[in-house]
Amino acid sequence: MDLLDDDQPGRNEPEYTVTEIAGAVKRTIEGEFGRVRIKGEVGRVMIARSGHVYLDLKDDRAVLASIIWKGQAAKLAVKPEEGMEVVAIGKLTTFPGQSKYQMVIEEIRPAGVGALMAMLEKRKKQLEGEGLFEPARKKPIPYLPEIIGVVTSPQGAVIRDILHRLRDRFPRKVLIWPVAVQGEACSGQVTSAIEGFNAMTPGGALPRPDLLIVARGGGSIEDLWGFNEENVARAAAASQIPLISAVGHETDTTLIDYVSDMRAPTPTAAAELAVPVRLELLATVDSYGARMAQALTGMVSARKQRLADVSRALPRREELTQIARQRFDIVGGRLDASLKAGAAAKRLAFEKAASPLRPSILARQTERMQARLDQATTRLGVALERRVERSRAHLDRVKSGLNANGLHRDLKLQRDRLSRATHAASQAGSSQVANWRSNVEKLDRLRETLGYQATLDRGYAVVWDGDKVVTDSKTAKKAATLEVQFKDARIPVGAAAKLVPKPKPPKSGQPSLFDD
Repeated sequence: MDLLDDDQPGRNEPEYTVTEIAGAVKRTIEGEFGRVRIKGEVGRVMIARSGHVYLDLKDDRAVLASIIWKGQAAKLAVKPEEGMEVVAIGKLTTFPGQSKYQMVIEEIRPAGVGALMAMLEKRKKQLEGEGLFEPARKKPIPYLPEIIGVVTSPQGAVIRDILHRLRDRFPRKVLIWPVAVQGEACSGQVTSAIEGFNAMTPGGALPRPDLLIVARGGGSIEDLWGFNEENVARAAAASQIPLISAVGHETDTTLIDYVSDMRAPTPTAAAELAVPVRLELLATVDSYGARMAQALTGMVSARKQRLADVSRALPRREELTQIARQRFDIVGGRLDASLKAGAAAKRLAFEKAASPLRPSILARQTERMQARLDQATTRLGVALERRVERSRAHLDRVKSGLNANGLHRDLKLQRDRLSRATHAASQAGSSQVANWRSNVEKLDRLRETLGYQATLDRGYAVVWDGDKVVTDSKTAKKAATLEVQFKDARIPVGAAAKLVPKPKPPKSGQPSLFDD
């Protein structure tokens, strides 16, 4: 008897291989359910090296294994996170290799605004715990940036408001990096734009901006959700260029507002925070110049008054020699009387001594005394002349030392010093004011260079309908007469002039340069 024969004849159950039964189950589940919408809580989330996302959808009683293929995961506007309440759309299928059924998710979104706010609060706490919101890490905004980079949509009112406000306050060069400001591509493009601006070389062919503005108009929380993504917040926090966030209206707050260096309530306010008012700067410079000139004038006047006061306190040169002259006259008047009195006293003493002497002795003594007297007289005369000469020389020296010439020389030196100091201060003030005016004139010439007249000089033209600028083909068709303005004149053209199609805007993700 063959053991392989049917050991239980009479039974009619169908026999399947493992592959056949797995295929039958797969066809049954896919045919029975097709596309389904399932609401649940996200459990375990795993991103494989291939880019596929594996996750669980669960409630309080069951768990459904799910998968999001790599291509579909890249298009998701909201990335699934553990604990998030979501609504998933896709189809049910099986995975024969593990004998389980699973859901292939094609679309997933939070289950209402509450789920979005819960996820936002969770991300906010995570980033705050890492210190990305700390005021100490925020960079100061430059007072007058040369180049401003703007990350926003190239179409719409936001970029026009920013450019218009910059032109009114202080014209600056503007680099625009066009991005999608809502939808699936928003977060990736904004992140790439911030990182792209930071990767530019300062002073290169496309220069690196000194300030970044990330801007978008108002909208719902779903519209603004791209700016709540973690990759956008981390790119803004890692930016080496100071960044101003201007997303939504004043009441709208996103994660990029917390990590940016400054938050503006609106895009127009961001432009106002980026640059000062040029006319106010000019008025301030003029005010400083006037104050400096007034200070220099006051200082010179005070020095002149001080010099006049010191001059009045000095005595006149005649007064300096009056006492010396008076003493000289007194001494000179006494000299003659003293000489005569001395000679008379000597003569009287001689006569008294000679009276008792005999004539011969007296004669001899007289001769000796006469000789001595003659000698003494001669010496006395010479001595008196020398003494008088010395006295006169001494008086002349005293007189020369007491005249006012030396004082006048010192006074003249002080005046020269004061004059040189005043001249140097005046020149320094004038030079500083001239430098400020030169800088302002350079900025004014730059403004004129960036105006539309300079654009005409480069070969462009402006189309006018009377005193209005024609910017599109619709207005041109309605105009009765058209004029084309070149750099030197306007030329009228016919109403049926051929219209040139409007050039296509730049592709999203590519920077373009506007000289505002």
